[in-house]
Amino acid sequence: MYPFLIDADMDNWHDFEVGSRREILALLRGISEKKQMIRMLPVGDTDMCVTTILHVDGDNESVLLDRPSDPEETARLMSGRPVSFETTLDNIRIIFGTEVMQLGMHDAVPALKIPLPASLIRLQRREFYRMATPVGNPVKVVIPMPEEQGGEEAAFQLADISCGGIAILDNRFVLGDSIGHEYGGCRIDLPEIGPIVTGLQIRNSQEMTLMNNKANRRLGCQFIDISPGAMSAVQRYITKLERERNARMAGLK
Repeated sequence: MYPFLIDADMDNWHDFEVGSRREILALLRGISEKKQMIRMLPVGDTDMCVTTILHVDGDNESVLLDRPSDPEETARLMSGRPVSFETTLDNIRIIFGTEVMQLGMHDAVPALKIPLPASLIRLQRREFYRMATPVGNPVKVVIPMPEEQGGEEAAFQLADISCGGIAILDNRFVLGDSIGHEYGGCRIDLPEIGPIVTGLQIRNSQEMTLMNNKANRRLGCQFIDISPGAMSAVQRYITKLERERNARMAGLK
């Protein structure tokens, strides 16, 4: 049910399972109200697509999700395989799944209908916190490419950052997807903090189809050989992002 939980550092995910119906409803409605993007993936696939929650129906024990505009994507999701969903809410990673998916409508909008999850995973430990990086002023990582790929540097946009690593968006599909592959001497320019240099190791790779039907690849990378000073800079940047988010939520910005 939870294929995203194959990472070695999440063997104890049962410790974070939420079974309270009231809490599940509150979390899903929070995700819906904040229009959080949700990655969904049929079990056995590597090509994800993105959705949002349109409505959480507690009376009918169901959740309505935005349906992909591409009929092939919809057919893949309706193939009868279990589907997993992953998103974040207030820096907390949320994972749930379904074995039943139907076509539906919500306010004349095509939707996907799934039963209200009986449980979900709420990863709230500090090491799992991921801060989404700004879209309007994207943070970039500059990676030295290997000689067989020209040996020059290439810049990639970050999707999020945590104390353990970063997620990279490789829409040009130039980095490859080999789990365990390492890149040394990568530079990340953290706004108002300064540049850091660290090694990166690819820990997971997921193909994504965005809501505009464009393909993208999301690479989850772990920091390796990162200095204490660079880690301190990452922590300061995450704190900065948290403060800015909290200020926006409080209506101060």
